[in-house]
Amino acid sequence: MIASGRPIDTIKTIAEEINSTKYFIAGNGAIIYDITNDEIIYENTLKKQKVLDIIKICEENSIFFNIYTEKLTISKSLNYNILFYNNENKNVPEDKKTNIKIIDNIYKYVEENPDLQVLKITVCDESKIIFDSIIRKLREVKNVDVLDLQHMARKYIKLGTEEKKVEYYYTEITSKDVDKWGAIEKLADRLQINKEEIMAIGDNMNDKRMVENAGLGVMMENCAPYMKEFADVIVKDNNNDGVAEAIEKYVLGEE
Repeated sequence: MIASGRPIDTIKTIAEEINSTKYFIAGNGAIIYDITNDEIIYENTLKKQKVLDIIKICEENSIFFNIYTEKLTISKSLNYNILFYNNENKNVPEDKKTNIKIIDNIYKYVEENPDLQVLKITVCDESKIIFDSIIRKLREVKNVDVLDLQHMARKYIKLGTEEKKVEYYYTEITSKDVDKWGAIEKLADRLQINKEEIMAIGDNMNDKRMVENAGLGVMMENCAPYMKEFADVIVKDNNNDGVAEAIEKYVLGEE
């Protein structure tokens, strides 16, 4: 099962590719989706006023942000993580692309779309000083969780024959008490699966609770270095079939 920070439609595409046909978790735990019946069976999305409060803080401090809804990723420009998703889109069919919507006035768009379901908001900046300042302001907003992801992300984008490195600090904001492990617990309870029977594989801070709490917590070799201490085992990186290694060894019992 996939547990991702991405929106529903993007995860559907990945689920199809790996023949995952039952459930997935979207928005870092904001949604549990039943693939078989094509329906949301649990959600804890951001309240509209909270979204507007966060947008206002970001706008007033001229900091880049983007919004993840059930089906859209909304941004003012193609920058940071949005630039990466846009580059991914160049290599996939139209029906499998991440749905990116560029909007100049996001505050107005949210105001005028009352049914918008916001899974999470991502905030990015290249300057550590500016980023730390905005984090302090965001933590003052009540009933939301600001993920402790205050390290520099590094992504590589293929431009012709060359690779461009994109670096930035970022964090993710969700409704209070939203995380992947919380959603896994709810689904496990529904399916009557014991905690000890669950293996969780991750590589970043938004995977911390599920890796810590699962019966077996697995981290990828190329995870953020400080994340390794939370894992029971470390497997190869994602370019060397680390996930397959974990499944074959610890689920299928193959050597």
